[in-house]
Amino acid sequence: MRAFLAELSKLFSLPGIWLACGIGAFAPAVIAVLDSIAQKEDIIAGVSTRLPEAGYIGLAVGVQGVIILGVLAVSSEYSTESSESGGGQQIASSLTVVSSRLHFLLAKAGAVTVISMLQCIIAITAVVPATYLILGEYTPLFEWPKLIGAVCYWTFTALLAFGITVITKNGIVPLAVLIMNSSFVSISFLLSKVTKLALYLPDRAGIDMFMSLSESILSPFTGALVMFAWVGVLFSAAIVVILKRDVAS
Repeated sequence: MRAFLAELSKLFSLPGIWLACGIGAFAPAVIAVLDSIAQKEDIIAGVSTRLPEAGYIGLAVGVQGVIILGVLAVSSEYSTESSESGGGQQIASSLTVVSSRLHFLLAKAGAVTVISMLQCIIAITAVVPATYLILGEYTPLFEWPKLIGAVCYWTFTALLAFGITVITKNGIVPLAVLIMNSSFVSISFLLSKVTKLALYLPDRAGIDMFMSLSESILSPFTGALVMFAWVGVLFSAAIVVILKRDVAS
């Protein structure tokens, strides 16, 4: 518990984390409002095929905040400290305080998980009234199972970013790939036009937990299992890497 609280404190000391929290809290509501405005006329006319997505689209696309969180949680450990502090890396100091590398990794992942869940809950509390503000009586029902699915999607996405960054020791690669893949036209979406196997990629499977897209083939429960499996594989690889890696390398 002490290591977990220390990792929480360390995360909140990073300036970039506050930017990530701001994006995670407000970007989904902005996206939901813009999308609702764009399709409001079709919804009122009864010709919109995307009414069930209204609001939820903000939670699907506005996940960048937790991606930044997952990346920064790890990449900050490998940043070089100032010459006054010895010019070393933060991870050397972290592993001096927490001697078990596995314990250190789990504590940091736990901190990322808690902050990701809180970010999504805050985003939901902003998305729901924002969508009602635009669509009024035409607003689709926000169902608890779907909202819980959105929380799981955000948490798993943050852990994917976390795991990839541990493996690569570089924040640029996971940040670029995951943020691009959470956009309106993602690599997974383009690949799904070529092969249905792309629908089993983590971002597409995760969205199936709370949105029903026309090309979806997974139920919410199956989507959760698929995304959880991706997280499990990447996190297991991250554990192997950090146990075997020379910290100074």
